[in-house]
Amino acid sequence: MTLVGAFRIDVFPTTNAAYERFVRATGHRSPQHWPGGRCADGLFDHPVVWVTWHDAAAYARWSGKTSPTARQWEKAARGPKGGIYPWGDEPTAAKCNVAEAGIGRTTPVARYQAGVSPYGVFDLCGNTWEWCSIEAKPGRYELQRSAFTSPFERAAPSLRNAANATMLDNDTSFRCVGPT
Repeated sequence: MTLVGAFRIDVFPTTNAAYERFVRATGHRSPQHWPGGRCADGLFDHPVVWVTWHDAAAYARWSGKTSPTARQWEKAARGPKGGIYPWGDEPTAAKCNVAEAGIGRTTPVARYQAGVSPYGVFDLCGNTWEWCSIEAKPGRYELQRSAFTSPFERAAPSLRNAANATMLDNDTSFRCVGPT
């Protein structure tokens, strides 16, 4: 975790390795794409996907943290100066995993060193959408940024989305926040 004002935020989205420890410790259901309920080799350092808002909240409780609000998430992404992107104001798709990269799947959470926020937080642009704690409408929770499935134009951290709390997809993950 890294300090961002009055809170700490995970430096990376929750990885498959971290989520697998949670599943083993609690008996919580594993993501549907894990063969035999275990993360596939080679994906341990990728963000966990196929998780609902409820899964993210359960993990956060287990880890002694919470899900970030959209404002906390955006602060971590845009930095103290409020940059358009984590790295500044220049639109540079090569600094994140978006559709234009042509990768077509998640990447390791530490891959995009040039896309790190001023607070040292990775993957705040591209790779996966991330669940936030606030209900946008009853039963629908905010999602931040964009994913490998999204065009770069959707990658600015100030843009928001929302989805049903039970939605799970191959491009949706989460990270946690905690007190200072």
